[in-house]
Amino acid sequence: MTKIRILGRQLPVPAHPALRVGLGVAMVAGGAIGFLPVLGYWMVPVGLAILAIDFPPVRRFQRRTTVGLGNWLHRRWPGIAGRFGYGPPGTRRRG
Repeated sequence: MTKIRILGRQLPVPAHPALRVGLGVAMVAGGAIGFLPVLGYWMVPVGLAILAIDFPPVRRFQRRTTVGLGNWLHRRWPGIAGRFGYGPPGTRRRG
């Protein structure tokens, strides 16, 4: 089973690409009407993270947003950035 990582937590997602795309689109669409009680704006980033598994443009957008958020958190609140899994600023993982 494929997993996505959001705010330092790993969430399982379906292994089949068609199910992932359907779930991702449903989450983004549900987040668009986030003013309703059960649905919320939290669904948009989760849906984009699921869609990023299969679509490179969404993956690039997610990566730019994640790096920008990490840099902003390090400038404002370094302790919180560490709790969310962002390493020290300026470090890069080599794979």
